[in-house]
Amino acid sequence: MRYDYIIVGGGAAGSVLAARLSEDPATTVCLVEAGGGGRGLLVRAPALVAPMLPGRPRINNWAFQTVPQPGLGGRRGYQPRGRALGGSTAINAMLYVRGHPRDYDEWAELGCDGWDWQSVLPWFRQAERNMRGGDDLHGDDGPLQVADQSAPRAISRAFVEAAQTCQIAPNDDFNGPVQEGAGLYQVMQYFDGPQRGERCSAAAAYLFPVRGRPNLTMLTRAQARRVLFTDGRATGLELRHRGRVRRIKATREVIVAAGAFGSPHLLMLSGVGPGDELSRHGIPVIRDLPGVGANLHDHLDYTISHRSLRRDVIGLNPRGMRRLGKAGLRWRRNGKGLFATPYAEAGAFVRSRPGVDRPDLQMHFVIGIVDDHMRRLHLHDGYSCHVCLLRPHSRGRVTLADAHTGTPPLIDPGFLSDPRDMDALKHAARIMERVLEAPPLAPWRGARLYPHDGSDAALEAHIRARADTIYHPAGTCRMGGEGDEMAVVDPRARVRGVEGLRVIDASIMPRLIGGNTTAPVIMMAEKLAAGITGRVEGA
Repeated sequence: MRYDYIIVGGGAAGSVLAARLSEDPATTVCLVEAGGGGRGLLVRAPALVAPMLPGRPRINNWAFQTVPQPGLGGRRGYQPRGRALGGSTAINAMLYVRGHPRDYDEWAELGCDGWDWQSVLPWFRQAERNMRGGDDLHGDDGPLQVADQSAPRAISRAFVEAAQTCQIAPNDDFNGPVQEGAGLYQVMQYFDGPQRGERCSAAAAYLFPVRGRPNLTMLTRAQARRVLFTDGRATGLELRHRGRVRRIKATREVIVAAGAFGSPHLLMLSGVGPGDELSRHGIPVIRDLPGVGANLHDHLDYTISHRSLRRDVIGLNPRGMRRLGKAGLRWRRNGKGLFATPYAEAGAFVRSRPGVDRPDLQMHFVIGIVDDHMRRLHLHDGYSCHVCLLRPHSRGRVTLADAHTGTPPLIDPGFLSDPRDMDALKHAARIMERVLEAPPLAPWRGARLYPHDGSDAALEAHIRARADTIYHPAGTCRMGGEGDEMAVVDPRARVRGVEGLRVIDASIMPRLIGGNTTAPVIMMAEKLAAGITGRVEGA
């Protein structure tokens, strides 16, 4: 089969690209997704993310593991990534966070022309349909529905009050004029129509409404094996679909949108990457690009959990399951209630110390006990709070285990390899502890899981024993300007030195933004799709 564009990966970026590129009926697009259709109840019902996240069994989830991390006491970290149409937007907490405007200005300063805040803001607005309406910062007619939570728990509001007692100002819009402060998150969730209360994944927002287009082909449960080249130009894709290996051709471009782990992995399997590594695995080198797989960085996260004295939270016990079951019936009727929760209902952006130019810490307050990504279960009613470093100094990389498509990549985030990150995370943990000990949370505050003696040494030991990702890996195929030898793509997402090949997803971020990554990836795909189709200059 022959198509104008082949897109590898149906996640946040791939969903946007497939929808936008197929708007022209004369343009043929094939979207290749390794997972399923992303339309089941587990995806649509926000509360049912709980059985998907742990990866036991692997439901809509690649459930990657890292290599042993010296900074985490030799532990292997866990990296859940979505495996279905919608990608990780099918299994995440739905939080709509853009990051700080200064983050994007820094991209431009790093050589990524056209990626400053004023240049990206229109694409955020184009993607968004905010239930509060449109203004200078928000859109009101985009595909992605962004809602206020319909029924946040009382404890989530108490967290915001607790933060205020610690001199953290209230903030009802983390994507407004000021990011700093504590408040309730807005979520990517339908707020009207028959899907009210359901998850608004990238696929639900962009793909499903246009699935009937005759020029759009969506292949699910199709594993990309390698990009095909003719005389140094990307001309197609080899994939396994329905038990057999197939080849499909691209007359214009192959666009890799497989995520921060999948994109560098596929490039390297296809012969694009560090030449010495490819040769070591017997892969012919199409283009020697040392930056492929490098620059991996992620938001390292530390969690504190408590049992709850009140029962208006989530607990994995018979009483709690009955409450959740009743909430499910209500959700089916009107899309509201506990079943519509993102779990991480409240949060905060704070500065670790005076003089920091913008918030460098983020908190997620969760209405249940989260221990080891819910892979270690507790029957008690409880709650948790996470804090992560928004701009870590540590860097890692993605490499090949072997030359076989079915073998996962070797993922080494390099957590805490830079000692500055441990110092910052200990300071972050102290701030979070003060908020959790504040009077507004006293009615709920039961015993703390994993208490320690409060010493600096004990806290560091706890961080090394229990910290892990908050699911924002980025940077492994990063953008850069002319003369940047480690840049994999240019500011138009074109792979350097290879015709007909782009990478568009979180892997091309030159530096991780200060917040959750879904909204920025959707923005990036909107902006780049417009360039490809000629709706804006440049591509």
